[in-house]
Amino acid sequence: MSHSLKSSHSEKTANSRRTFLKGALSAATVATVASVATTSNALASSHASMAGIVYTKKNPGKWAKKVGGHLPSITIEGNKVTVNTDHGMSAKHYIVRHTLVSKDGETLGAKTFTPDDDATSSYTLPDGYKGTLYASSFCNKHDFWLAESKV
Repeated sequence: MSHSLKSSHSEKTANSRRTFLKGALSAATVATVASVATTSNALASSHASMAGIVYTKKNPGKWAKKVGGHLPSITIEGNKVTVNTDHGMSAKHYIVRHTLVSKDGETLGAKTFTPDDDATSSYTLPDGYKGTLYASSFCNKHDFWLAESKV
């Protein structure tokens, strides 16, 4: 196989893996938030089956010293939602993804980051949306963090 064919094959394989990982992470986010949204206690870590999987401000688990740089913040202005994770970004340690999910478990938006990005994402709410929003922030070293806000 020539070098250009090998390179093309490698790029396609890498793109396929990235696409698969993005889809898997998005599906996991929706499944987790949907399961959390149906419990009487809204935050995932307060539900025994989610302990050690989903971290929150109230339940940071083993990452108690990491809350400030990993918990996403949610700002709502009209129908615009901004999610920010105040986290340094480097090739070895960065926020991989934000996902915004409705009270019903529907993904309202998601953004995947590279180490060169700022961990900030913006979304537009559906017209007339009222209720709880869940924002997740996934760190490549310190796991999956979930915050909630009401509109």
